[in-house]
Amino acid sequence: MAMFVHLTAAANTPRIRRAGIRADSRGQGGVRGVYCFPVLPSYTLTHQWLRELARFGPKGALSAVHVRLDDAQEVLVGHYRDRAKDAQQWLTAAEAVARVAAQPDPRGWEVVVPRAIGTREVHRIRAVPQVAGWRYLPGAHGTRPCTCFGCRIRGEYGGRRLRERHPHPLDGPPPPVPVLLARIEAAGDPGDPAALRDALHWFGLRRRGPVDRLARLAAHPDPTVRRELVWAVQGWSTPGVAELLDALAEDPHPDVREAVADVRTL
Repeated sequence: MAMFVHLTAAANTPRIRRAGIRADSRGQGGVRGVYCFPVLPSYTLTHQWLRELARFGPKGALSAVHVRLDDAQEVLVGHYRDRAKDAQQWLTAAEAVARVAAQPDPRGWEVVVPRAIGTREVHRIRAVPQVAGWRYLPGAHGTRPCTCFGCRIRGEYGGRRLRERHPHPLDGPPPPVPVLLARIEAAGDPGDPAALRDALHWFGLRRRGPVDRLARLAAHPDPTVRRELVWAVQGWSTPGVAELLDALAEDPHPDVREAVADVRTL
């Protein structure tokens, strides 16, 4: 029997004791199943995913669920970066344990069991320290985290301080609203398109903004400015955004109308 560990929210443990682990995760190629990792001699490697899961996974403490699988059970195994078609492999549970254990650096490897795990397969459930494992990516310790829009997590502890200390040249943090409004005014009337697009890019990284002060740009003669205005305000919770997008949805240029349609499907 092959032993694996599945990390989950501590709040889920009563349900797991009662009914097992649901197959509600998606692996490579859309395979539905349960993520787990082989139990290795190294405690740190066995629980390597703990800190990374804590960053964007369930809130609260995580628990380790040890499960025993039949050696012949087929599982999908590979590195998390192997997202190309057929990059990960179907192996038996016993082969998966051997494959991962043989790696010079097994950090980042994962196993997907393509079915639910029953209560009889649950060996034990225990609390684990919440500090084991890597964050961001294996080997990231000592490397400055990336603060670009694609890498950062909104609401992450210490995220704002990190972005202020190491601002990204394109993804902020954005300048204050008065500074951006001054840039728009300095661009002239109707305004230099490049300067306006730059200011609107920074406005788009904010959660709220002065819709009434930007509404005049909906009549700017350059359609690229009007399209950038759509993307700048689409995520704001400020009153008046819906009305501005309604007006831009009737824009004479197809690129602007397409931008409105795109943001309304997000």
